[in-house]
Amino acid sequence: MIRDRRIAFAYRAASFAIALVGFLMMLGVFHGGYSSEILTSYTMQSNILAIVLFGLLTVRTAKDMRETRVGNTGHYTRLVMVVTINLTLTFIVYWVLLAGRLTVLLEGYSLWTFENLAVHGITPLLCLVDYILFSKPRQAKYRDVYYACIFPAAYLAVTSLAGFMGHVYYYSFVDGGPVRFPYFFYDFDRIGSAALAYIGAMCVFILLVGHAFYLVDKKIRK
Repeated sequence: MIRDRRIAFAYRAASFAIALVGFLMMLGVFHGGYSSEILTSYTMQSNILAIVLFGLLTVRTAKDMRETRVGNTGHYTRLVMVVTINLTLTFIVYWVLLAGRLTVLLEGYSLWTFENLAVHGITPLLCLVDYILFSKPRQAKYRDVYYACIFPAAYLAVTSLAGFMGHVYYYSFVDGGPVRFPYFFYDFDRIGSAALAYIGAMCVFILLVGHAFYLVDKKIRK
């Protein structure tokens, strides 16, 4: 764990700025094309978690620096792990399941814009690096593995319920709208019962990711 609070503050302040700017650019705030519909995506909602987390860490580290420049930098360690697991899910699902599909199905879609890279790649990696460099080792509790499942499970439940009740997504995160379910892997209208297999696989996957973080924290990080 890096104990120089100046390094921690600089890293966290820069991470907060990058995460916030990428998020706002993805919303279209700087392009005159603001779209609230995109806020319903898992990516954007998980990035909100990262922005809040980096904001809390930046403020706490700044307060600590007033006392001494060297000391504990590992604040909210269990929260950092839970958020990092959720952002890791964002990273892997996008680059494995969605990125290639979107470039094929959506004309003019580019993977390599700053905002797209920020929300799907840079911010998740910044969370992971913060967890590795600054968090206290061996702080995780086994129940944190399941706490990390709450956010994606809630997202899946709410968006599925909204779809079954007739909500329409005009900005689909798969191949254009309108659709009742934002992602193809649980679009019951298009793939039917196969969506249940995808949902089951996603549940197993996030549990595996959570257990991997827990085991690394307990067995490797010292």
